[in-house]
Amino acid sequence: MISSVSAPRPAGVHRTASVALGVAILVVAVLALATATWGPGSMRRVLAGGPLSAPPPVPAAVVSFAAGATLIQAGSAPINPATPVTVAVQHGTLRDVQVTDAKTGQPVAGALAPDAMSWHTTAALVYGGSYRVAATAVGADQQVVEQSGTVNTLRPAALTSAAFRPTGDSDTVGVGHPLVVRFSRAVVDRAAASKALVVTTTPAQPGAWYWMSPTEAHYRAETYWQPGTTLQLDANLFGVDLGKGVFGQANRSATIRVHDSWVAKADGHTKVMQVFHNGGLVKSMAISLGSPDHPSHIGPHVVSDKKPTIIMDSCTYGVCEGDPGYYKEKVDLDLRISNDGEFVHSAPWSVGQQGSSNVSHGCVNLSPANARWFYDRFNIGDVVEITNSGGPKLPIWDTYGDWEVPWSAWQAGGAT
Repeated sequence: MISSVSAPRPAGVHRTASVALGVAILVVAVLALATATWGPGSMRRVLAGGPLSAPPPVPAAVVSFAAGATLIQAGSAPINPATPVTVAVQHGTLRDVQVTDAKTGQPVAGALAPDAMSWHTTAALVYGGSYRVAATAVGADQQVVEQSGTVNTLRPAALTSAAFRPTGDSDTVGVGHPLVVRFSRAVVDRAAASKALVVTTTPAQPGAWYWMSPTEAHYRAETYWQPGTTLQLDANLFGVDLGKGVFGQANRSATIRVHDSWVAKADGHTKVMQVFHNGGLVKSMAISLGSPDHPSHIGPHVVSDKKPTIIMDSCTYGVCEGDPGYYKEKVDLDLRISNDGEFVHSAPWSVGQQGSSNVSHGCVNLSPANARWFYDRFNIGDVVEITNSGGPKLPIWDTYGDWEVPWSAWQAGGAT
């Protein structure tokens, strides 16, 4: 007889269910605690069996001051006043920045970046100045951070200013006029100065600077300027170290326009001067150049001054009253073409020799009628080229003897 024993089985089943239910409640409680304490990320780590850890701390704002790429800290060397002061923040945003001139109390203009993580000055500082910098930032931790400091600017041993010729104030100049910059002090670092002297020509024409002396630099193209050219000269000299403690005093600019091309070609052999307007021959006239004792310089001359009347006095170059060859005369319709006393002018006293012999003291003599025609058309910067006069080349230093220098030599830079 087979008997059935079934009583223990239901009891076992009941115990197993109770244990499982208890375990489930414990797991849910642990998970709930984990979620409440560390968030979803920590819960995932628990489920994955990884270790539990606290989240990283939220960083505070860190504010720094700099001039260019150089950090400014207590005891930093004076900065170049042309270099913008920058305030930057890490782990936050800038709320307020103030840079104030310690001497005048005036604020220095500046601009905040769109992301509010940096600010920089937009106005130049001054040499030998002191500035108070104060910044307020809010960090990622929502805490406010304030930082302040002092920025000093360098004090040069000396400053140099720059004068222009043409100044940019006159209407126009001729195709032969170079750009001239004259410094009030000698420039030692000419490479730095040349880099700071920026010329823009419209239409574009390659050019180069040539140093006539430690205080004077000229700029020209390989050939005469194209008629109608606009020359923009920007001397970005403020803050530029020109050597031996001399710095550029200020920036300045000029815009110069070139008018039509007027070039006269005076030939001492034929005693005729041909006049070309924009490349076309428009007039020929009889002339008399310098005598064999006073020959005119050969080469391109540039008109540097224009006067209706002047007194020509040989004593200005050492031949005074009582000396052989002395003269002092009123002369009309004068265009200066060198500082050595050479002019194109009216010479009614030599009309009989004009076209046949050279009798002047170096000038280009014209009849009154031809002189009037010439005077009415030629202006500052126009060109008079003299050939076959028997004289030496016009010295480069004599006003604008620039065109006597071959282009390859000009590009080498001049005075050393």
